[in-house]
Amino acid sequence: MVTLTLLEPQQKTPLKQWYFENSSVIRIGRAADNDVVLTDSLVSRYHLELKQVNSVKSGGLWQVISQGTNGTFLNGVLVTQNQLPDNSLLQLAQGGPILKFQLQEVTAPDSWLQQKELPGSMEKTLSPGSVPCTHEGNSPNNLFCIHCGQPLSVQKTIRQYQVLRTLGQGGMGTTYLAWDATGVTTKHPQLLVLKQMNADMVKIAKAQELFEREAHTLKSLHHEGIPKYYDFFVEGGKKYLAMELVHGQDLEKRIYTTGPVTPNQAIAWMIQTCDILDYLHSQQPPLIHRDIKPANLMVRSSNNRIVVLDFGAVKEIGTAPGTRIGAEGYCAPEQERGQPLTQSDLYAIGPTLIFLLTGENPFKFYHQRGRHFRFEVASVPTITPQLREVIDRVTEPLPRDRYQTAKELATALATCR
Repeated sequence: MVTLTLLEPQQKTPLKQWYFENSSVIRIGRAADNDVVLTDSLVSRYHLELKQVNSVKSGGLWQVISQGTNGTFLNGVLVTQNQLPDNSLLQLAQGGPILKFQLQEVTAPDSWLQQKELPGSMEKTLSPGSVPCTHEGNSPNNLFCIHCGQPLSVQKTIRQYQVLRTLGQGGMGTTYLAWDATGVTTKHPQLLVLKQMNADMVKIAKAQELFEREAHTLKSLHHEGIPKYYDFFVEGGKKYLAMELVHGQDLEKRIYTTGPVTPNQAIAWMIQTCDILDYLHSQQPPLIHRDIKPANLMVRSSNNRIVVLDFGAVKEIGTAPGTRIGAEGYCAPEQERGQPLTQSDLYAIGPTLIFLLTGENPFKFYHQRGRHFRFEVASVPTITPQLREVIDRVTEPLPRDRYQTAKELATALATCR
C-alpha cells in the first residue's frame, strides 16, 4: 500500500494524506482527473506519475516520472525519471508543495481500510470492534496521528470545529488552528483559522463593529491574495470567524528572522500587494484596508506570493470619518486624522519597502523636511535613486501629490527592477 502525505513546508507536519491499496499508477497534478489533485499554481496540470515496477502487493519497486514544467525534486535532487525509495520526499517545483512517499505492508483485511482521499486528514476507517488507536510513534510536532488520522490533541470543540492549537492572542481576540472534520462550511474536511472575539471586547461597540466588519468584508471578497471566508457565528455569547489557513510567514517575522531582502524581491512583493489593493479599491464602493504594514502581509510558502491579512480595519469610501486606525510609521497623515482615502493604503507601501530593505523601523528614517516630515533614505545603499523617487512620491504629505491608483504605483515600481 502506498501512502502520500502533503507536508506543511516549514514544520513538515502532515496536512493531507492519501492511501492507495491496489494502484500500480498514481497520477499527481493540478487537473481534476488526477488521483492526487494539488491546486498550487507551480504544479503542472499533469505534473508527475508514480509507477509500480512489479506487482508485489507488499510494496515492490516504484519509480517517479516527472512531466512538470517547473520540474520535480526527489529528496532535493531534480529528476525526470528515477527509482522512488520508501520515505522519499517529492517536491513539485522549487518552492512548490512537498509530498512524502511511503510504502506500507497491508496486513489487515480489506474491510479495515478504505482507499479514498480526505483532504487535510489521514483517514483509516476502522471496522466495528477494532482496537482504538494508541497514537504511538508520532512526532511531537504532528497534528494528526500517522496511524488513525485523528487529531492527536483537541483543546476544545466549538460547534464542528476542533481547536488544535492557539496561534495568537491580541487585545481584540484569540486566533486558533482548528480542524473541521465535517467539511460542512469548507466543502471538504480541512485545517482552518478560527478567530474568537475576546469576552471583554463584547462590551465595546467599536470592537464588535470591527470584528463583524472583517467577517462581512471577507465574505464579499474573492481574490487569491485575500484569505477565504468560511463561516461566522455566535456560540455561547462569543463571536467566531472561520477562514482560510494561509501557510507562510508575515513580512515582519520574515525580516526579523532572516534579515533584509534584495530590492528585486521587495519590489516584487509590493507589486503583488498593489494588485490586491487595486482589487479592494475597485469594489463598489471602494474599500480601504487602513492597516497595510509588514505584519499584515503574509508570504505564502507554496508560491512566495503575498496575502493581505486583517480586514477588521477595512472602511468603505464615503462613510463618516472614523476612529484613527493604522500603525505608527506606516500611517498616512490624513488617516491619522481619521479621514483615510485609497491613496492612504498606497502611502504604506513606501515605509514597508524601507523596512524590507533595511530591517529597521521606517520611523527611524522619518525626519522634518521644510514644513513636513518625510522619509530620508539617501543613505540606504540598496535603495536606488529611482526607487527613492517612488518612495518619496508615494509618501507625499498630500494625497493629491501621490500616485493616484495602485496600478499606477505598480507600474512605477516595475521600472525600478
